[in-house]
Amino acid sequence: MSPDAPHVEFLWWDGCPSWERALERLRAEMADQGLDPAGIEIREVETEHAAEREGFVGSPTIRVDGRDVQPLGEEPIGLTCRLYRLRDGRVSPLPDPADLRDALAAGLAGTGDERASQGAAS
Repeated sequence: MSPDAPHVEFLWWDGCPSWERALERLRAEMADQGLDPAGIEIREVETEHAAEREGFVGSPTIRVDGRDVQPLGEEPIGLTCRLYRLRDGRVSPLPDPADLRDALAAGLAGTGDERASQGAAS
C-alpha cells in the first residue's frame, strides 16, 4: 500500500450476515478510487471485551484514518449487527456507497484523524 494511502479498517462480527457484502462494497469503492483493497486491515471482533477495546458499535464497522465512515450517534458498544442511515433516509445493514466514497476521498486528501495528528507531529 502506498504511504499516501489512507489506513482503512474493517471490523466485523461473525453473527452479522451482512459483513461479507459490506467488505465487497468497500473493496469495490477502494478499487474505484485507485486504492489497493488488499490494504484493508480486517479484524474480527469475537468477544464483548474486544468490542469494548475496539469501540465496536456493530458489524460491520468501517474506519478510514481512524474516523468512522458514518458519524456515530448513541450506538451502544457490543456484539451486534449495525444499522446505517442511508442518505435517502432509509436504514440498511450496509453503509451508503457515497459515505464510503467520501471517507476514502477524505483519507486520500489527508483529512482523516490519524493523518491530521501525524501532520501536526512533523
